[in-house]
Amino acid sequence: MGQTLTVTPVRLQIPPKRNATTLTVTNSGATATGIQVRVYDWTQSDGSDQLTTTDAIVVSPPLATIAPGASQVIRLVLRRSPERKEDAYRVLLDQIPPPAEQGTVRIMLRISLPVFANPTTPTVSHVQFHLERSADQIFLVASNGGTAHDTIRDLDLWTEGGKKIKTTFSGSQYMLAGATRRWPVSAQDTTQPLELLRLSANALTSAITQQVHLVSAP
Repeated sequence: MGQTLTVTPVRLQIPPKRNATTLTVTNSGATATGIQVRVYDWTQSDGSDQLTTTDAIVVSPPLATIAPGASQVIRLVLRRSPERKEDAYRVLLDQIPPPAEQGTVRIMLRISLPVFANPTTPTVSHVQFHLERSADQIFLVASNGGTAHDTIRDLDLWTEGGKKIKTTFSGSQYMLAGATRRWPVSAQDTTQPLELLRLSANALTSAITQQVHLVSAP
């Protein structure tokens, strides 16, 4: 029987001047389980998430065994404060596999959690959208020129005539500070002029309504 792990909170924030936060891992399974916790620097490049090893955050303890029904508090300590803009990290929590037993299959959990560290100066996101043509493909492009991340969800594109335009955008998407992301527009919708569209979406703090213009690819 596999173990069941729950983690709270699912999104971590390190406020300025505190330089530390905690998460709690609970084992609701019937047997003890081991965990390993690591932190990675999180950036977004070419539209994808990039994780690189970092010593900016110290994890204590990085390894633990949690008894059935028990919880383990994990402390994250920031070693260097961010300057001017928010720094982003990812916590990866891996369940350590127990010794193999004949005739059984165990599925180990991996949980990935965002961590945001704030500088002492105020930060704000500033996400803008435009359309970009590259060869025969049109992309919806989002750029966050602000100093904090944002989360974009429920995104829709419409023509001025009210026709809905399909993109590969789905679910909820993080936009880190300074990042740019691109989503292809459905090929069947590129046969008509798309120089100007209407966009609606929801962000962390407000709804977004914008006109998006077609620009030439850099």
